[in-house]
Amino acid sequence: MQASTASTSQPWQLQMFRRSLKKQQKLKDLLAVVGEVSAQRCLLITCGDNNGALNWHFRARGGDWTWGDLAGENLAEMGELLKDPVLHTPHEMLPFDDESFDCVVAIDVLEHLDDDQPFLAEVRRVLLPGGRAVVTVPNGDPTLPANRIKWRLGMKPEIYGHTRAGYTMAELRGTIKRAGFTPVGHSGYSGFFTEMMELIINFGYVFVLSRKKGRAEPGHIAPTSAGELSTHSSAYRLYSAFFPVARAISALDGLLPKERYYAVTVEARRV
Repeated sequence: MQASTASTSQPWQLQMFRRSLKKQQKLKDLLAVVGEVSAQRCLLITCGDNNGALNWHFRARGGDWTWGDLAGENLAEMGELLKDPVLHTPHEMLPFDDESFDCVVAIDVLEHLDDDQPFLAEVRRVLLPGGRAVVTVPNGDPTLPANRIKWRLGMKPEIYGHTRAGYTMAELRGTIKRAGFTPVGHSGYSGFFTEMMELIINFGYVFVLSRKKGRAEPGHIAPTSAGELSTHSSAYRLYSAFFPVARAISALDGLLPKERYYAVTVEARRV
């Protein structure tokens, strides 16, 4: 399906991905952690805020991938892009047999859950012994400057559909260990300047554009369907023109300490 803003034959999801600072950083970080999986069975689980572009790029790197989403939104449109079914996967009971996968990647899932342990137990159940779980979440550290700015402006966790602001690296490693995994590595992405650019975009969508059309639903901080994108096509064209500036500002993160990431990733093994 093509949005009215499309200027090429490329699917609208991939066009949007090319203009998403944080999602590009997320993909780069996760692909580096996941590594070579061409001979492996892999599962990618998201929780809304996903139009299928991340899935498309993961599959392009190889591996036998299965797709799931806890929110169950836009599954048909994602399936149309991927030419694969995207399953609604309730967090307390993943619809897969025991020991089905070599690798499970969970992208921005835990912060949506009141209790993350049932979901992590399910991830452990569907992994083969020695299999890997790769989990990424927002960094909920309240001392981070961009977090304080976001919350002061009203962009609090509930606006994103989250039950919590996120996890620090220590908190994420701890909750994964409680679920019976052994953490074997960690990384992160997105610095202060990237977060500020994302804040401007998300704030404009939630509090300006969506209020003109009716208040955005919780968790909808940017268009995730062709219909939503078409509704805001004029604003999207304006953002596309601004994107090179946003990308240049985002690059200033290279001048900041690397450990001050606003999203954290942990790799762990089922042992």
